[in-house]
Amino acid sequence: MERLFVAAIAATLAACAGAPPTSPDEGPQRTIPRQPDIRDGRAYFSLYRPSDREQLVISAYNLLGTGYRFGGRNPDAGVDCSGMVSYLVEVVSGQHLPHSAANIAAITRPIARDELAAGDLVFFNTNGRPFSHMGIYVGEERFIHAPSRRGRVRIERMDNRYFARRFSAARTLLAME
Repeated sequence: MERLFVAAIAATLAACAGAPPTSPDEGPQRTIPRQPDIRDGRAYFSLYRPSDREQLVISAYNLLGTGYRFGGRNPDAGVDCSGMVSYLVEVVSGQHLPHSAANIAAITRPIARDELAAGDLVFFNTNGRPFSHMGIYVGEERFIHAPSRRGRVRIERMDNRYFARRFSAARTLLAME
């Protein structure tokens, strides 16, 4: 199933000539009333529609090669890890996420690593703090992120030596049904 989803994304990307909007204001506007995803007495952030998660992955692929900038959330000027994620969520769904990996982790629903699906979020401990780095999972043990080292948005493997040892958690942006 996941391979089919990845193949579908690859086909969509091959047919897609444009980049994502350069401003969240240019993204789709939603007028759907938002119902909170409440689990265990806690409200979690969630996307409006499951298809928003697919759009998040497609839009993340369109940012590959974008330059890194600490605190950045504008692809034209550069993005950092949480800036990239918050920017893409806003472009895709019109919703706002905080600009901090730890704050995003705090408001999104935890899932087990073996439950990861394309469009979920992955978090890492890269500087002695859990949730100090993040990316968007794209399937087959790969994720897209904005690293400061070699400073360009790129795809990495979750099982590579560096990230495998630093994995902190997985979160989903989908509400439970």
